[in-house]
Amino acid sequence: MRVDKFLWCVRYYKTRSLATEACKKGHIKVNEQVVKPSREVYPTDKIELRKDQIWYQLTVNDLPPNRVGAKLVDIYRVDTTPKEAFAAQELLKYSKDYYRKKGAGRPTKKDRRDIDDFYDEKE
Repeated sequence: MRVDKFLWCVRYYKTRSLATEACKKGHIKVNEQVVKPSREVYPTDKIELRKDQIWYQLTVNDLPPNRVGAKLVDIYRVDTTPKEAFAAQELLKYSKDYYRKKGAGRPTKKDRRDIDDFYDEKE
């Protein structure tokens, strides 16, 4: 089975074309080698894929006949992604700047309330 089809079948990508695009960009490795979408996948292969700034690590158990339900995915792959990868993702969420930059237009309703509260505290 092709690697792009396998990743679509085990629900890592919503469409097969997204899986193909990830392969073309070099986000998919099989046995530590960057692969094309047409690369065949066999049981016991180790797949690494980069999605949402996380390197997922999988081991292929078996090849599904077609796209499987979410509850049946664990039959066909073993997820060996380290927990530290997900912890780093949580830190990225907190480090993002959620407020607008200076000069980015009118304040939102929340910004206006924050400004009002600030001035009310001063008085």
